[in-house]
Amino acid sequence: MGLYAIGIAADSVPQLAPPRAALFARARAIVPRDPRILQIAFLGSLLLAGACLRDFSLRPAQIALTFAAAFGTQRLFDRMMRKPAPSPLSATITALSLTLLLRADNLWTQPAAAALAIASKFLLRVRGRHLFNPANFGVSAALLTLPRAWISPGQWGSDVALAGWLVVLGATVTSRARRADISWMFLGFYLGALAARVAWLGQRWAVWIHQLGSGALLLFAFFMISDPMSTPNHPRGRAAHAALVAGIAYAWGFGLYRTNAVLWALFVAAPMIAVWDAIWPAPKFDWRSLHGGINANDGINPRGGISGTYSARKSAAVSNETSTYPRGPSAADGGVRPACGPRPGDRPSGTASAGAATWKRFSTYARAWAQ
Repeated sequence: MGLYAIGIAADSVPQLAPPRAALFARARAIVPRDPRILQIAFLGSLLLAGACLRDFSLRPAQIALTFAAAFGTQRLFDRMMRKPAPSPLSATITALSLTLLLRADNLWTQPAAAALAIASKFLLRVRGRHLFNPANFGVSAALLTLPRAWISPGQWGSDVALAGWLVVLGATVTSRARRADISWMFLGFYLGALAARVAWLGQRWAVWIHQLGSGALLLFAFFMISDPMSTPNHPRGRAAHAALVAGIAYAWGFGLYRTNAVLWALFVAAPMIAVWDAIWPAPKFDWRSLHGGINANDGINPRGGISGTYSARKSAAVSNETSTYPRGPSAADGGVRPACGPRPGDRPSGTASAGAATWKRFSTYARAWAQ
């Protein structure tokens, strides 16, 4: 019987609210799938806020020339390498990072650093991936070779509110790129070493809180060391790399008493990425395979963030699955199926067939995920 039969008006029945999962899915759909877009938005916001609210000692001409050099170098190497689908996102991130970190009293130092940074992605490569983080290489090369270039960590101050915003924005970007683990592990190792030093020297904990609120440190942790293209592929490798960078940074800053410790630590430790990948091999990160995109082997990757190996494993598993059950009657049966009952090699039909296929797919995904 309908609603009218029991005297209840149809419009008086309360409508059910959408499930929380649906609302969460809609909220996630608003956020761009490519984390580089988020990173560009956040770095651009930081640059705008620094130019307006902080004394960044940065001229508009320097910003324009830095971006022009980055885009021009990226375009040049894309044409030389005949890259099928060039994207300006990486060059934009590099240019933003350089304008946020590097300072000079002329117009050509920052554009030169941008050109060196982009060129390093194509010229300094190991096993098909660039060895250095482009922005880190550009800053380090400028400090080593270009005159009148410097970094001003004090431009960020020690504002607790700014530090909180950097943590929130950086955690969002690294989570989308599936590299939040190395950011948090580096902060844990490095800040843990600083806390041990404060306790050993008997200093007040206000010293440690002051170091924790460093904008330059948080910018490095969430926007530079977490670059998926210049970090180890395996989680164990990322843990080892985070510990190594933190150790070098601590020794550089408090053993040698040099400035810009975290930047030099990442530069010095970069060659070890190939070692970690050799010790703990894992599928290589690919921006195109995020969120089920198409990876380098034209295979659909539901896990995201990897390419190559997953597609090969899935193809082999599907091939084994289809070869387990012959589809038609064989010559041994005279081309005719038995009158009743399945033949030993027949594929199950109906619900049994769907259940068996689902179980095999689940097993395949579980094995690929575990490895």
